[in-house]
Amino acid sequence: MRILFLHPNYHSGGAEIAGNWPPAWVAYLTGYLKAAGYTDVHFVDAMTHHLSDEQVRERIVALQPDVVGCTAITPAIYKAERLLQVAKEVNPAIVTVLGGIHGTFMYPQVLKEAPWIDAIVRGEGEQVFLNLVRAIEDGRFAADPHAVHGIAFLDKATGGTQVVATPAEPPIQDLDRIQPDWAILEWDKYIYIPMGVRVAIPNFARGCPFTCSFCSQWKFWRDYRIREPKAVVDEIEGLVKNHGEPTIHRKKFIAFCEELIERQLPVLWGINTRVTDILRDEKLLPLFRKAGLVHVSLGTEAAAQLKLDRFNKETTIEQNKKAIRLLREAGIVTEAQFIVGLENETAETLEETYRMARDWNPDMANWAMYTPWPFSDLFQELGDKVEVFDFEKYNFVTPIMKPDAMDRAELLDRVMNNYRRFFMNKSFFQYPFEKDKVKRKYLMGCLKAFLKSGFQRTFYDLGRVGYWGPQSKKGVDFAFDASRTFTRADPAALAEADANWVTMHGPKIEHKRRKGEDIAAAAMACGGGHEQLAEEADLRDQRAPA
Repeated sequence: MRILFLHPNYHSGGAEIAGNWPPAWVAYLTGYLKAAGYTDVHFVDAMTHHLSDEQVRERIVALQPDVVGCTAITPAIYKAERLLQVAKEVNPAIVTVLGGIHGTFMYPQVLKEAPWIDAIVRGEGEQVFLNLVRAIEDGRFAADPHAVHGIAFLDKATGGTQVVATPAEPPIQDLDRIQPDWAILEWDKYIYIPMGVRVAIPNFARGCPFTCSFCSQWKFWRDYRIREPKAVVDEIEGLVKNHGEPTIHRKKFIAFCEELIERQLPVLWGINTRVTDILRDEKLLPLFRKAGLVHVSLGTEAAAQLKLDRFNKETTIEQNKKAIRLLREAGIVTEAQFIVGLENETAETLEETYRMARDWNPDMANWAMYTPWPFSDLFQELGDKVEVFDFEKYNFVTPIMKPDAMDRAELLDRVMNNYRRFFMNKSFFQYPFEKDKVKRKYLMGCLKAFLKSGFQRTFYDLGRVGYWGPQSKKGVDFAFDASRTFTRADPAALAEADANWVTMHGPKIEHKRRKGEDIAAAAMACGGGHEQLAEEADLRDQRAPA
């Protein structure tokens, strides 16, 4: 059986300004399939190679696969749907499969707008996809797709009108069973611009023990699982030898760093982590730096405690500032992440994030537009305040939400003003004078990547929307596709499908639900009552979109 994986050609000027990131998902899926005996696996990276649909079509015609699998984060969903449609056009007998976070939770809408997709793999893909391939090969999938756990599909028995989600497949508890096949990738294409070296993204853990309201990774992976440190370093060593280059759980992270130091591998690496982890491991930061940790991106998220609480971050402003100071003292490049663009954003709150960034003094700062993932808790909370459902623009750089106090063009302009001031200061007064040679080289490389994307107008998708500075605000056009709509799925049907989905976070979710009920009860005890709540709901329903 021949299997072809596709990575859709989607670009938005976000993280990709630092280089081409290798799609690790295909290495892990391919390795898992090959270990089970399915060795005829191919990969087309349409994103890295900037391939058109017709060029992908040519590859499909040449390879003649039996199964075509494509991944999709939310902004890439339309590109992925189209590629799988192309596969069906080449050969209707090809079994088309979609994976990734968007399809996992948005399968009712995806299957209705793209009925040519035969199956959607929900959640962690390795075991589910392997089971699906086996079922396709022996005819069970065609005879009874209900027997394959962890997928969603249109039931042909109902004429393709009913969406079915089968019971979830249990997460893989021993992640070291998954041996990735990194050779499936063309390594000379994946270069990290700041250092001019190849870059890899091996998995150290999956999932998250926290439940931030704007995020959904904890929902997707369901359980938080850690790999054995030695196995991860074995994988990194293999990457170094074969391909040139390549936190949260304290005990295993320490063992991971000690293993790297012992083997003296010439690698620099970075992580995204929480502020609380840095505070917890204050005395260990020199060890992390010695092991090659050069860049930490911190989810500081907000400059006001009220926003942190709304995001369910479980951190404080003072903790953010201290964590950045500790990392800088340890010689580690620090990046502070701010989420902006909610409905209550103002010129004053945006200026506050800039002033906070200057006060905290991280090496880098990133202002990301709030993106209301339609499967996140905060999306449900915002309700009809979310007016744009063109998912291709859900990319951290396009202002999906319209603040009450300004239009979207002004929001973009003020964010760009923050970037200009922050990095101008760093460029002239800090980066060139950094005493640590490795850190200085890294920072100047990051500045190079930033400037390159700015001149090419790819940073923040500025060229596409027509932004050239404050003078161009009136001409900015985000080109939202108004024909894209969103219909909230039937709660009862989703509840039934997801009854066994969330595992690790079940108690926390139940606690939050009860807390919400207690707050509602307290409001009624103070004279609100069901009638007042109903009136408020009616007013929300009658509010015209801004």
